[in-house]
Amino acid sequence: MILTTTNNIENFKIVDYLGIVTGTAYDSSYSSNGKKMSFTDMFSMAKYREMYTLGLEGIKEKAFQDLKDNATKLGANAVVGIQIDVEPLANSATLLVSITGTAVKVQ
Repeated sequence: MILTTTNNIENFKIVDYLGIVTGTAYDSSYSSNGKKMSFTDMFSMAKYREMYTLGLEGIKEKAFQDLKDNATKLGANAVVGIQIDVEPLANSATLLVSITGTAVKVQ
């Protein structure tokens, strides 16, 4: 599946627009691969940044997989015009990642 933020794909022709698709995922930004950050690690900026970055990457991967699954259900082989939104949920360490794009068939 081709995924792009642009509205077209070089060397491909869009032959059918199938609709808007989304992918969403949320989780704690302080965990990665099931491993949570300890209380003392939260005071280490290096450890905090590492776990936050790994956690965000994992959440984004889940959201992209959801996007691809939803596009496949429509019969798409590409998604164009992708936009990514990352939002922290109020009063928690949880991040919500929402990805939106247009499912298309290309040749």
